[in-house]
Amino acid sequence: MLQRMTHALDRLMRQYTPDPFVIAGLLTLLVVLLAIAVTPHSASEVLYQWGDGLWSLITFTLQMAMILLGGYVVAASQPVQRLLSRVAQMARTPSSAVALACLVACLASWINWGLGLVVGAFFAIEVAKAHPGVNFRLLIAASYSGFLVWHGGLSGSVPLLLNTKGNFSEGLMGGVVPLSQTLFSPFNLVMLACLFLALPTLNFLMAKNSSSESTQVPPAPAIAEEASSTVADHLDNSPFVTLILTALGVGFLLLQIARGEFSLDLNRVNFLFFFAGLLLHWRPKRFLNAALEGAKKTGPILIQYPLYAGIMGVMTKSGLADLISQGFVNWSQTKSFPLLTFWSAGLVNLFVPSGGGQWAVQAPIMIPAAKQLGADLSLTAMAIAWGDAWTNLAQPFWALPLLAIAQLKIRDIMGYCLMNLLLGGVILSVGFLVFA
Repeated sequence: MLQRMTHALDRLMRQYTPDPFVIAGLLTLLVVLLAIAVTPHSASEVLYQWGDGLWSLITFTLQMAMILLGGYVVAASQPVQRLLSRVAQMARTPSSAVALACLVACLASWINWGLGLVVGAFFAIEVAKAHPGVNFRLLIAASYSGFLVWHGGLSGSVPLLLNTKGNFSEGLMGGVVPLSQTLFSPFNLVMLACLFLALPTLNFLMAKNSSSESTQVPPAPAIAEEASSTVADHLDNSPFVTLILTALGVGFLLLQIARGEFSLDLNRVNFLFFFAGLLLHWRPKRFLNAALEGAKKTGPILIQYPLYAGIMGVMTKSGLADLISQGFVNWSQTKSFPLLTFWSAGLVNLFVPSGGGQWAVQAPIMIPAAKQLGADLSLTAMAIAWGDAWTNLAQPFWALPLLAIAQLKIRDIMGYCLMNLLLGGVILSVGFLVFA
């Protein structure tokens, strides 16, 4: 049954899933039409909301382009290539290789979501080289499925925000919410344990029932060596500049740690990638050549994220996201409220694929409703967080860096991703019912 369902979804998605850019365009049209139809805003107002939001994610867009570029530069270094290759050899069969790729991605995503996307993709490629008979499309999908756990991990934006003094939702929640009630709560730890076990197992079973494919695996990054014939060439290939810049970077990092200012946010991850890549390549010229190759893969991010920023602008400013959330609230009771909050967050995430942005949209509706029903506020907050993470498996927004590295299209992995989405949804839904 699992084999038939997997193959059916894979065939369906490969036939009917368009390019992520087209998906973003269709979602834009759908949101604009819905906002005009069901909110009190006129067509011209909705159009203005869309255009006004197009560049609202410009900082985030650059951060994502940099995390892809930095991850590529680090992975292209010879020491990291050798390390990934050794770990990939640990799997004995193609099926266990797929499970291992999923597990590594889960662990990396739990540590930091940006790390999970990049490390998972490059590790999957190394696994594919070590096991030529593996289904490469499934391997990449298994790696992306590990991203499901990110909002329950150390970089989860909602729980980290709630633990920050002076955050905008402190009044809603009645104060700062410690991590012991969110990330390290019994509910979250049990859900993480279940997903860390279930997702690799599902991908193992899908791989076991999958035939090998002649998918072209992207070659390992190859950074050309250049001879030094002039004084300028010698400077370009000298580690002197590398050592100076790395010393400055390490010094700044130590100062931040000493002052208690360090946190593993997106800017810090990019900081670490930048200086780790520089040090691993040792010579500035090799570092620059790797950056040039990595920059070629950032195009989809740069042209698609503004469309999602426009969608978010319409969803938030027109009140369409509020209407969706309120609809779920109207059907809720105390016991079912966290579950329905989770489902509503999963739906809103298809149009507002940003954890912090989604919390800003849904918290003013869901938290007062939770108070009125007597539902657990921390569990409600985690329902929004997990809902945001859950439907990422059906949303190309976050898959773009991974697809760029793997040189695949979203249709190549969507069928397998939906299988992981279904399993993750069942596990999390049961969890919200049990712990409510």
